[in-house]
Amino acid sequence: MNEMTRENPLVSVVMAAYNAEEFIRPALESLFAQDWDPFEIIVVDDGSSDATAEIAESFDRIHCIRQENGGAAAARNAGAAAAKGEFVANFDSDDLLPPTRLTAQASYLVAHPEVGCVFGRQEWLNPPPWLARDSVYGDLDGIPLSSAMFRRTVLLEFGGYDTDFVQGEDTDLLIRMRAAGIPYHVLPDVVLYRRFHESSLTGGRTTHEPLLRSLRAKLEREQARPDVQE
Repeated sequence: MNEMTRENPLVSVVMAAYNAEEFIRPALESLFAQDWDPFEIIVVDDGSSDATAEIAESFDRIHCIRQENGGAAAARNAGAAAAKGEFVANFDSDDLLPPTRLTAQASYLVAHPEVGCVFGRQEWLNPPPWLARDSVYGDLDGIPLSSAMFRRTVLLEFGGYDTDFVQGEDTDLLIRMRAAGIPYHVLPDVVLYRRFHESSLTGGRTTHEPLLRSLRAKLEREQARPDVQE
């Protein structure tokens, strides 16, 4: 592994942000409190009409990309394309991080080169009463896919997130990775503090349509394979 510097970091953190001025400052402050260093920070302002980009640019070390609104998938893809790190960590602009998040996930990927992606557990800052508990860990709302840290080569291999998805792009990517046999792992560590608010794409009630669309596409791919016998 090459020597890590801020010009050559192991980890790139990508934050897709849209009209996030209410929450982005504390989110970035929690990122700067990480006990892992060096790391790169890329904020993709997805056509915000508020001060999101200006707040991000007020911090040192942040590479802020401004683009027309294209949705979370397009913003995350733009961040991954610009990333210099071997590992790419997602971080939503309305959440907070414990200081150990990058260390826990990057250390695991370094120690397990066969794993393409690592997730972690979450705690909610203000959970709505209707959230259900995960059957394995017992956590509210289960394992957050927004806690992912990927190998950048895996993201590029799969073409990143499908920009046809308004919601569920992370579920779709995980399904495609699993279909290709890419291993992933869930750490027992809490790596994310989630914030609920009605305007959040992931924090509100959502339908199962994106997941069903991904599963249907997976079945269609399998049926099209010449080695699949009826």
